[in-house]
Amino acid sequence: MTTSPLRSEKLDLRLTPGAKQTLQRAAAAAQRSVSEFVLESALTSAAETLADRQSFQLDGERWEALVAALDAPPQMHPRLARLLQEPSVLEQSLAGGAG
Repeated sequence: MTTSPLRSEKLDLRLTPGAKQTLQRAAAAAQRSVSEFVLESALTSAAETLADRQSFQLDGERWEALVAALDAPPQMHPRLARLLQEPSVLEQSLAGGAG
């Protein structure tokens, strides 16, 4: 028999009576307590939200394009280089206020 980790953390929610009633109906339909239903639903949603931030999948053609872009030498962009050499708005306002 495996043991579950001890649930020692608590999360409080404030919700409308209608929202609570909806959760209660959904939990009953899933044959779970409201706490179990909310926890399972929240963890499923969290996993889906985090999935695209942890890994992504590409087909062979797109993978090759990504690898080629990462392996390619950096491109020169004269307008960007010129912009980075100009004083920023902050630097201009500080220089103007120092007199």
